[in-house]
Amino acid sequence: LVVMSQQLELVSTALYNNMVPDSWASKAYPSLKPLSSWVIDLVQRTEAIEAWYQRDPAKQGNPPIFWISGFYFPQAFLTGTLQNYARKMQISIDTISFAFHYIDTPWNEVDAPPEDGVYIYGMFLDGARWDAEAKMLAESHPKQLFADLPVVWLKPEVDRKGGARDGVYISPCYKTLKRAGVLSTTGHSTNYVMTMEIPTDKPGAHWIKRGLAAMLALNY
Repeated sequence: LVVMSQQLELVSTALYNNMVPDSWASKAYPSLKPLSSWVIDLVQRTEAIEAWYQRDPAKQGNPPIFWISGFYFPQAFLTGTLQNYARKMQISIDTISFAFHYIDTPWNEVDAPPEDGVYIYGMFLDGARWDAEAKMLAESHPKQLFADLPVVWLKPEVDRKGGARDGVYISPCYKTLKRAGVLSTTGHSTNYVMTMEIPTDKPGAHWIKRGLAAMLALNY
């Protein structure tokens, strides 16, 4: 009779240290949170999916806004959004990309989805903050490590000319603060999500020196 196996001991040690056991983390989404915050986050994710599943079909089935940080695989959600638009317009998905519009309305007051694309929330900035009045990036406040991004409207557009240009910072978006991942079997990174365009009045080099990036989750 084995009272305590090696695996149980590892789990017990992790629980004692407020860490997510490796056997749990290997089956879960990427996260740097301690166990207490991880459990709260997990419950919130399941509640968000449950609320979506139970939504009244008379209200079009989909919620008006999506908590993108709550998805296990947000890249699939983004691709699905483009696919829906491609089917609607009967065009090739390869000709479509997202335009990024930043909305002043608090996420919990958004009561209707956009005509095309989706509203998303739950993102953070590392290395800068969002200036709601100027509607662009600004320097972080003293002693502020992270700042919330407002609601983002991901609007599909055909043959859109994006990329680096004046007035826009091309920011990577990651699932966690680790900023590193590996390619999965789907060809997607386990951590990198997408590239975002964020308005700014400074050159891109300014924000690159500050290591500016968007995040879906913090480490607390």
